[in-house]
Amino acid sequence: MAVQYVVRHQEVDPVAMLPGVERRTLAVTERIMLCEFHIRGGSEVPLHSHPHDQAGYVVSGQAIMIIEGKEYVCGPGDTYAIPGGVEHGARFEVDTVIVDAFSPPREEYMQK
Repeated sequence: MAVQYVVRHQEVDPVAMLPGVERRTLAVTERIMLCEFHIRGGSEVPLHSHPHDQAGYVVSGQAIMIIEGKEYVCGPGDTYAIPGGVEHGARFEVDTVIVDAFSPPREEYMQK
C-alpha cells in the first residue's frame, strides 16, 4: 500500500454511511487509519462490533456512547477507547464532529 504522507481535507469527499452520518477517511498507513465523522443531531449509530481497536476524540457537539451496555456522555475534548470485539454504538442529540482512529485500518473505509 502506498502511503499518502499529506491528505488535504478539501480533497477528500465525504461518504454517507448512515442517515445523518458522513465520514471522511483521512490519513492511512498499514497499521492505523484516521477518519472524521460529521453527524447530524437526531442520528444514531446502531450497536455493532468489529475486530479493530478504535479511539475517538469529540471535536464539537456531544456523543452519547454506548459501550458494553453502559452510556457515556462525551463532549468537546473528551476521548474514548474501544478494544476490538467490544459492542458499541452512539446517539447524537446535536450536530457533532468526531475524529476516530482505527487499528488496523478498516478496509471498507478506504477511499476508492
